[in-house]
Amino acid sequence: MFKRFSICYILFMFCITGTSAQEDRWTGNATNLSKGNLRVNSSGRYLEYSDGTPFLYMGDTAWELISRLNDKETELYLENRREKGFTVIQTVILDELDDMDVSSNGEPKLSDGNIDKPAPGYFTHVDKVISLAAAKGLYIALLPTWGDKVDKQWGKGPEIFTPENAYRYGKWLGERYMNAPNLIWIIGGDRSGDGKNFAIWNALATGIKSVDKNHLMTYHPHGEHSSSFWFHNASWLDFNMCQSGHAQQDFAIYQRLLLPDLKKEPHKPCMDGEPRYENIPINFKKENGRFGDDDIRHTLYQSMFSGACGYTYGCNDIWQMFDTGREPKCDADTPWYQSMDKQGAWDLIHFRRLWEKFDFTQGKKQQTIFGNIPLENKNYPVAFGNKDYLLVYFPLGGERTIYLPSMKASKRSLKWMNPRNGRITFHQNTTADTILVSSPTKGKGNDWVLIIE
Repeated sequence: MFKRFSICYILFMFCITGTSAQEDRWTGNATNLSKGNLRVNSSGRYLEYSDGTPFLYMGDTAWELISRLNDKETELYLENRREKGFTVIQTVILDELDDMDVSSNGEPKLSDGNIDKPAPGYFTHVDKVISLAAAKGLYIALLPTWGDKVDKQWGKGPEIFTPENAYRYGKWLGERYMNAPNLIWIIGGDRSGDGKNFAIWNALATGIKSVDKNHLMTYHPHGEHSSSFWFHNASWLDFNMCQSGHAQQDFAIYQRLLLPDLKKEPHKPCMDGEPRYENIPINFKKENGRFGDDDIRHTLYQSMFSGACGYTYGCNDIWQMFDTGREPKCDADTPWYQSMDKQGAWDLIHFRRLWEKFDFTQGKKQQTIFGNIPLENKNYPVAFGNKDYLLVYFPLGGERTIYLPSMKASKRSLKWMNPRNGRITFHQNTTADTILVSSPTKGKGNDWVLIIE
């Protein structure tokens, strides 16, 4: 009898906590491009299609995609990301790691290294990448250049931009891609927007927007900074992007970047466009260990439940398209094509399923449910919802008293969602306003989402 009970208990716990051998896969195109161009919704908090349907920016970081992958490799990568539920791919035209005369199709990026002479062969390749993504319903969030071409510091360089030629290049890009159905513009590229950089970035953005009125635009800053530091009031900046970066390990970084952005006037949507990469050394030092799939989920759920409009995943081996024969950056150790199925990448689809079940555009942060008890940044719970639903993220699981706000129904159903496999299990029904909840498991790697309806 005891043996039979033990086996049943083990099977039950596996169903709650285990990782499925058959991962959840997205079927069909990543998004429906026929819904129209993207825009900021009326609240100034979220993104939507022109038909009013909410849009989730669920990005992947592929900075070196255009420069380093050939057509067959690009197809392999894009299909993998479509299958995992990504909606956006972030990449760069003039990349950081390779010389101007080096690219996957053997063409130079610029003729004679002149920004006023974009090389036709290379930009035909750029066109094809955008088209391949469109066929899968994937948006390309496109950086015209990486920051080293404006402000070298690191990367191949050289510095080739002035405000004048940046405007001309931007206008040329705007004319070329204004009718692409799947484009989002990202100015910047891991650099500051102050000093001499300000005029160049502003000219590049203004040049694009002088002809392209169809696409949203944001700015990618350097680590632990936000686009809002320099460009929040710029007419061309449609939504803010911060880079929480690869050193911080708790919620404090969002208290410094994301939460202040969400309070700025006028309201603009906000998101983390470069959080901790999976498999990158913590603070770029191998002796610190590497960020893992739980770090991905922490930044994903903590930022989205705080009110972000989207999120970008990153893998250390994929952003640089690392392969044998290429110099590893940031201690990359696995070829990109062997890194596409890391657990953190699989886990994003479970959030997307949750986002599609509940109307996030009508929700807001609900931190009052935790009462007046100070919250520890390393295990910072975040609550989000409205009178119809509450979603509560516990980074390390555990036990906590929560004080439920007024909801439409007096009887509430509580369920646990495992963000590692997407499984949802019933917990209890209650009419109480104060409840003590305890997650099925706790500790590092045992994060949970409590769903209250």
